[in-house]
Amino acid sequence: MQDLKDKIILITGASSGIGQASAVEFAKLGAKLILAARRKDRLDQLAARLIKEYKSEALAILLDVRNQKDVQKAIDGLPAEWADIDILLNNAGLSRGLEKIQEGVIQNWEEMIDTNVKGLLYVTRAVLPGMVKRNSGHIVNIGSIAGHEVYPAGNVYNATKHAVKALNKAMRMDAFGTNIRVTSVDPGMAETEFSLVRFRGDSEKAQKVYQGTRPLQADDIAQAVVWSCTRPSRVNIEDIIIMPTDQAAVSMVNRKQ
Repeated sequence: MQDLKDKIILITGASSGIGQASAVEFAKLGAKLILAARRKDRLDQLAARLIKEYKSEALAILLDVRNQKDVQKAIDGLPAEWADIDILLNNAGLSRGLEKIQEGVIQNWEEMIDTNVKGLLYVTRAVLPGMVKRNSGHIVNIGSIAGHEVYPAGNVYNATKHAVKALNKAMRMDAFGTNIRVTSVDPGMAETEFSLVRFRGDSEKAQKVYQGTRPLQADDIAQAVVWSCTRPSRVNIEDIIIMPTDQAAVSMVNRKQ
C-alpha cells in the first residue's frame, strides 16, 4: 500500500459530490489537498473542515476548467511548495438535459463538451508535463457507466464519457515507459448533485431519478478513488466500474414501489 501522507493532490470539481468526498478520504491519509472549483465559498468551507478535522493542509483555488488560459495560469501560479502535484483527480464534469439530438439544446451540448472533455484535457495538459519531468504521478479520471453504454436521450453526455474512456487509455499509452499511472473510475447511478445540475435546479425532477432505488453515494466512489491511488507502485488500476446493487445496466434499475 502506498503512503499518501504529504502527497500533493489536485481535485477539480471539489466543491461537492465525488470531489468533496474524495478530498475528505485523502485528508484522512494525511495528503495535502489543492481544491479547485467555481464555487469558492464552498471550497473555503471544505478547506477549513479538512484543516480542523484532519489537520490536513488544504489550498482552495477558484477555477473554471473550461477556460484553458485560466487553467494554465492557475497551475503555473501555484506556490512552490504546492507545485509538484503527485495525484490529479479529474472530477469536474456535468450533464445537461435529456433531449433527443433533433431536439437538442446547443448550450447544453457546449457545456458538457467544454467541461467533460476539453476541461479534462486542459487540466491534464497543465499538470502532466511536471509528472513526466519527475517520472512519477497518478491521474485519476472520473468517467461513467455512460462511457460504456449508451442510453436514450443521453447522446452528448454519453459521447463525452466515451471520450473520457478513450482519453484514459490514450494517457496510459502516452505515459508508457514512465512511472505515471492512469486510472478511470466509472460510476453507475450515484446520488450527488448530478441530476440537480442536469435539470438545472429542478429538485422534484432530480429526486425522481433515484426514487424507489438505492443509488451509490459519493463516498462509495471516493473510496474507490483512494484505493486505486494506494496500490503498490507496480500496480495500475486502469478502469473500475462501480454499480449500485439495484442497477444491472444503464436502463435496468430495480425500483421498489
